[in-house]
Amino acid sequence: MALIALAADKGSPGVTTAAVALAAVWPRRVLLAEADPAGGDLVYRSAAAHGGPLNPNTGMLSIAATARRGLVPDQLWDHVQPLSGGLEVLVGLGIAEQAAGLAGLWPTLGHAFSSLADSPHAAADVIADCGRISGDTPVVELFPHAALVLLISRTEPEAIARVRDRAAALAGKLHGGSRGAASLGTPMIGVVLIADTGTAGKLASQVNDMLVHAQTGARVVGTIADDPAGADQLAGRKRGRLDKSLLIRSARKVAADLYQQYGAAWAASARADQVPQAPHVPHAPGRAQGHAGAGA
Repeated sequence: MALIALAADKGSPGVTTAAVALAAVWPRRVLLAEADPAGGDLVYRSAAAHGGPLNPNTGMLSIAATARRGLVPDQLWDHVQPLSGGLEVLVGLGIAEQAAGLAGLWPTLGHAFSSLADSPHAAADVIADCGRISGDTPVVELFPHAALVLLISRTEPEAIARVRDRAAALAGKLHGGSRGAASLGTPMIGVVLIADTGTAGKLASQVNDMLVHAQTGARVVGTIADDPAGADQLAGRKRGRLDKSLLIRSARKVAADLYQQYGAAWAASARADQVPQAPHVPHAPGRAQGHAGAGA
């Protein structure tokens, strides 16, 4: 199992929406961690399993004190809250100023997230919503512990140019330099495009060619539908068959493709007798993941 970190270069391309959607359909047990130093969104948009609001003090904020004394991966579950429908979430910080309490702890968190796979009691993958990573944001200290860093991007020319440059910069930071397609480093850097379904395939091919030609060390690993109605359903703002939405259908394909290509390698370090968990399949708001939040 693995730590999968999602991030963006600039703006609001849909990192939180993509993270929640992928976690909702992930084929194994998963913990969704709101690791954005600027603060999380789910506490404001999502209902807890008991029907009331999520506790903003239980999550990344509460884990800071624990991590300063050392963090055993199983201790992560002490700070997790289930959303309506069962998706398990480590709620993010309330405001950016609270990130000071995590100073120096990001590598500790990254190690705990990646090591949760080896828990003898409750092994899980971790999908981390890391928000925007331009500048010197400390959350990049999680990335060396990740199996996969996914950069989320829309398809406007400026967005594609930025994700190309960000991928190259990350390759330099994580791998010691940019790499061609035949020499991808670890953690792998992938790009997920938020695109109209009618043009997604063509755009993905074009952007992938650009990433390879620029020797960024990244490649396009999938596309998630630009589906505002589905995002509203995921956030509980609109009713409907969320499991039939373009958003969830496309997220399910990305999750399945990633698992098919990398799942065996990720599972190699997990317990041999671990039984895979059933996926979290979203339903309409008020049921299952219908209240799972979307944003950023």
